[in-house]
Amino acid sequence: MLQVISLYNRAFGKSTQYIEPILMYGCEAWTISKQTQKKLEATEMWFLRRMMRISWTAKKTNDTVLEEAHTTRLLISKIRKRQATFFGHVMRREKLENLVTTGMLEGKRSRGKQREKLIEGLTDWLKAGKSLEAIEATKDRKKWRTMIANAVKQGT
Repeated sequence: MLQVISLYNRAFGKSTQYIEPILMYGCEAWTISKQTQKKLEATEMWFLRRMMRISWTAKKTNDTVLEEAHTTRLLISKIRKRQATFFGHVMRREKLENLVTTGMLEGKRSRGKQREKLIEGLTDWLKAGKSLEAIEATKDRKKWRTMIANAVKQGT
């Protein structure tokens, strides 16, 4: 228990209080691919290893480090929760942001592979099925919040 308290004091001192807000700045509008998710998870583990003063040459698995710190991976779920609340806020408005977020702008599409949309990542995370179901759920604020809470509880 003493180790956890000293880790907490080291981790949340004045010099490290700004890391999470800087890292998560603007995360509401990110589209998170599998590659980006792996990079974010690696960054989170790097921060944790630095706080615990574990050398990069020490051959400890991520699971071992998480057990020693008495924590779990939280960064991706925090980002997804922020994205979902922001998406619900934008979808309840009937403005340009709504059209941009859903990707329903008029005009020609550029050549090449289609870009991943924010709504596609959210529907996968919320397990909402089709994106239209998620859009309809945002209209009812209580239903949308319960969907977000259920997804966070599942820890996906």
